[in-house]
Amino acid sequence: MSFFQIAVLALVQGITEFLPVSSHAHLIIVRRLLGLPEAGLSFDIAVHVGTLAAVVVYYRRDVWLMFTGLLRLIGGRAGPGARLVGLIAVATIPAVIAGYLVSRYVGERFNTIPVIAWTTVLFAIPLYLADKLCMTLRRVDHMTPLQALVIGCGQALALIPGVSRSGITMTAARIMGYERTEAVKFSLLMSIAAIAGAAVLDGVDLYKSGDLHMHSDLVIGAGLTFIAALAVIPMLVGWLRRATFAPFVIYRLILGAILFAGLYSGWISAGAAPG
Repeated sequence: MSFFQIAVLALVQGITEFLPVSSHAHLIIVRRLLGLPEAGLSFDIAVHVGTLAAVVVYYRRDVWLMFTGLLRLIGGRAGPGARLVGLIAVATIPAVIAGYLVSRYVGERFNTIPVIAWTTVLFAIPLYLADKLCMTLRRVDHMTPLQALVIGCGQALALIPGVSRSGITMTAARIMGYERTEAVKFSLLMSIAAIAGAAVLDGVDLYKSGDLHMHSDLVIGAGLTFIAALAVIPMLVGWLRRATFAPFVIYRLILGAILFAGLYSGWISAGAAPG
């Protein structure tokens, strides 16, 4: 790939991964509109490692709390860090099951512009309603395993492009009364397990294929994704400390309208997108 292609894909991934707008959908749209080739499994792993590193850096205190809590739990002592690890583990179960079923029986059938157009619009509605109507009083410290499981079920839906993993998990958390920044925090901490798990599985496939060579494209892609994601996370958290999810709802509705207009005018084809 050229540097331009690497930069576009990496920046789109880094900017949209943690916003409630669906990075998966944006990558499909960008590849379709710009005619970009498939980046390949190794590049997908690289950019996901970049976003993973950004979350770990930004939430390093919470990550350290979970790490030390897990060590204490192994030693027979419970604590808030171990509890948080347990909540994330519970929340990850639905996505693991759904991911297996989708990869085995569905594949990339949902990777089409009509699906993205519909999900982009439809899932903007619960995000708006949850943020507008629900209470804002709970913190992650108050979360129960059942609530984590409900949020995890939302995460499983995000295997459909356009739903948005961060968007649906933040929506579920807001429905249950969690503060906006706390909803973001749990969603992003959940992403550590989701992204790491996906990277490991893709890494196994890459190992089986025998294509393990490392080159500058991967380093550049991971680096640009890391920088973009690390810039976006504090902006997202800062915005939600004083405002609502409304700009993201509006963006989703506008994007959906553009996609529908493109589909019905013939400007955008409806077939399965590459990647």
